[in-house]
Amino acid sequence: MKDITCKLLVIGAGPGGYVCAIRAGQLGVDTVIVEMAKPGGTCLNIGCIPSKALIHAADDFHNTVIMAAGKNAMGIRAENPAIDLAKTMAWKDGITGRLTMGVSGLLKKAGVKIVVGRAKFRDGKTVAVETETGEQVIRAENIVIATGSAPVELPALPFGGKVISSTGALSLTQVPQRLAVVGAGYIGLELGIAFAKLGSKVTIVEALDRILPLYDTQLTQPIAKRLSALGVEVLLGTKVKSMSSNGEALLAETGEGEEKRIAADKVLVTIGRRPLTEGWGREELELDMDGRFLRIDEQCRTAMRGIYAVGDVTGEPMLAHRAMAQGEMVAEIVSGKRRSWDKRAIPAVCFTDPEIVSVGLSPDEARAGGREVKIGQFPFTANGRAMTLSAEEGFVRVVTRADNHLVLGIQGVGAGISELSAAFSLALEMGARLEDIAGTIHAHPTQSEAFAESALKALGHALHI
Repeated sequence: MKDITCKLLVIGAGPGGYVCAIRAGQLGVDTVIVEMAKPGGTCLNIGCIPSKALIHAADDFHNTVIMAAGKNAMGIRAENPAIDLAKTMAWKDGITGRLTMGVSGLLKKAGVKIVVGRAKFRDGKTVAVETETGEQVIRAENIVIATGSAPVELPALPFGGKVISSTGALSLTQVPQRLAVVGAGYIGLELGIAFAKLGSKVTIVEALDRILPLYDTQLTQPIAKRLSALGVEVLLGTKVKSMSSNGEALLAETGEGEEKRIAADKVLVTIGRRPLTEGWGREELELDMDGRFLRIDEQCRTAMRGIYAVGDVTGEPMLAHRAMAQGEMVAEIVSGKRRSWDKRAIPAVCFTDPEIVSVGLSPDEARAGGREVKIGQFPFTANGRAMTLSAEEGFVRVVTRADNHLVLGIQGVGAGISELSAAFSLALEMGARLEDIAGTIHAHPTQSEAFAESALKALGHALHI
């Protein structure tokens, strides 16, 4: 097989990799991308997109069940609701399939050559790809490592059989009658809530003493309240041990030493993700590590000249949009443009019920630097649009410097609040002050009005509370 020579080689076609390749192609850079599975990576195929599809289906089904029970405040009734999970999964797969084809089309449109197979470094400029038709050698001036991450496995609960990862949960064709979820982070709670709405008896086991430890308790309280309303049992300060000898239950132990036996048809392990730093020839390179991640600088350069890294393999936050932003930047650097990485405005979204959005500094993080802060918070209970949506749980909060009102962080919790993440990020990115947010006319009636009202509250003259 004839060797390929190019200016840029991207290893991995996840969000960071394919965006990097597309942008490089647009800029006229001779680009090759290598992917061993489907374009789009974890996020598109077995993560972000399919999980949101399942969450939406679960919401619709749950609302229909409520209607059937005559508990709908709007007077809507339905009869005999049922869900065919296999059909739901087929619908979800149709969405991911369309998007995968779309990514392939965009790569081809940008003039990017796609090589399907497993890549492995021979040296800092040469990669050998194991393809179906043999070994393909690629030599490149610049190489981007975008290998992504994978679910973390517990030694006592290896994946297989009843024990599944998020990938397995998104492939189920029947709703498990009893589902145990190990880990109360965003993945565990998103999927746990979805399956509870689909009819599973869900038990969540968390070793720490709180759910969603990356968010402050004020943001997570509405989720805890919703979990209780859905009948989800949450065992905090509890460590899992193993499956029972007959495989019918998950064995755990509380902080007080009490043994717990949790009957489960499926056990979903969601204790985090690990960067894929092995299996592609890292041993052939001289790369510096930052703990378990590849060390990079503000331009995503590794310790070796001409080798870059983007996405989950480079550290937290392990988010698709962070990888995309990094990939776009690296493509522009390789093309000769001047760029650097500024991560102050990366929004984090938790698609629980209700949803959480956080960008920038929390109140405690803002105070940690010794600065005096001013905080404004506005509840959705005073927002007309939230009332018409029967979604009054939650609030919007803005954190600013007390002296000049510069926005340091914005957080919110509420139904559909993920759609406000762009406004929150833009305010932080543009260096907005309280007066800028308060002085921007927000359409009525919308949930976005809570954003303006939170700024007015911080200024001392909220209008609707």
